[in-house]
Amino acid sequence: MSASAKPWYHQGLQFQCVGCGRCCTGDPGYVWVNEEEIAALAAAFEMSREEFEALFVRSVGERTSLVEMSNGDCVFFDGETRRCRVYALRPRQCRTWPFWQSNVRSGYAWQQTCRVCPGSGRGPVVPLETIERLIAVIRI
Repeated sequence: MSASAKPWYHQGLQFQCVGCGRCCTGDPGYVWVNEEEIAALAAAFEMSREEFEALFVRSVGERTSLVEMSNGDCVFFDGETRRCRVYALRPRQCRTWPFWQSNVRSGYAWQQTCRVCPGSGRGPVVPLETIERLIAVIRI
C-alpha cells in the first residue's frame, strides 16, 4: 500500500472506554439492530420475538432500531448504575463505538467524536487493522 493510500489514522487511534454512558444517552437517535440481534435479545429476556419487538423495537423506514426512553436514552441503559442492561448482547452498533465510518472519515470527524466521548483520543492505541475490522461491521 502506498503512503497516499493509507487512511489518515493509519498509525491507529487512542480509545479506552471510561464507562460514562454518554454513547447510550442524550439526543434522540437510532440503535440499529438486525434479525440476529433481535432474536438473541428476545431469547435472553425469555420472550417471543414478537413480544420483544412490540416492547423494544421500532421500524424506521426499512430498518429497525431499539426504542428510546422519553429523554433519548437507550431503552437498555440503566440510569442508576450508568451501565447497559444487555451489555453481553449489545448490538453491533454499540460494540463497534467509536469506530464507525462517520467518526473516522476525517481527522476533524474524529476530533468531534473526542469532544463527546471522553474515552476517544485517550488510552491505548487501537491499531489500524482493528479499526478497519470494526468499521466493516456496520455502516454508520
